[in-house]
Amino acid sequence: MDANAAVAANFSAMLDDLGGIPPARICVDPTPGHATIEDLIRLNGQGGMFELIDATLVEKAMGWRESLIASLLCELLRQYLRHNNLGLVTGPDGFMRILKTQVRGPDVAFVSWQRLPEGKVPDAAVPEIVPDIAIEVLSEGNTYAEMSRKRREYFHAGVRQVWMVDPNERTVAVYTDVMRYEILDEQAELSGGDILPGLVIRLSEVFGELDRQRPVQP
Repeated sequence: MDANAAVAANFSAMLDDLGGIPPARICVDPTPGHATIEDLIRLNGQGGMFELIDATLVEKAMGWRESLIASLLCELLRQYLRHNNLGLVTGPDGFMRILKTQVRGPDVAFVSWQRLPEGKVPDAAVPEIVPDIAIEVLSEGNTYAEMSRKRREYFHAGVRQVWMVDPNERTVAVYTDVMRYEILDEQAELSGGDILPGLVIRLSEVFGELDRQRPVQP
């Protein structure tokens, strides 16, 4: 077979291209580089949590604490949207085809009605839509390179904001462009800006969820 230095020649190079993720997160059936959206739908329908990246199925890095934070953010966004009918919010299994060859499943995503086909809930298992806001809650299995690539894809596809939530540092990096961001600490308030006007999320409430304990019995 002909070789080219710009083409991944082995599994290690492919992992580097995907962001240095652990090999255990790569699905090998179907063969990496040959997976389709149909494969993604089939495996996720069997209980998997895979994204489709360059025709390769990559398992989402998950964690219990991260799920707790994501579910709270979903709850807060839904409360806001009940009174401000601007669109829909989805959780980590809300997979979307954001680019021709890329299917991503943000931990939380807001999609405005204007971006939804015919302004309603899509019927497709993996609709071709791009969220206005994509929220990723960092897990232990995520790498910097992986999240950097994901962020670039989001903005290339047309996402307006990306929130990177770090439970360990208790901070949120709010990206408004690939390299334009603000880091908010636990005492700050997260604003919806012109995307979700009037939305204010107290990060002390979000990260305080990690400190909850069983009530002391009298």
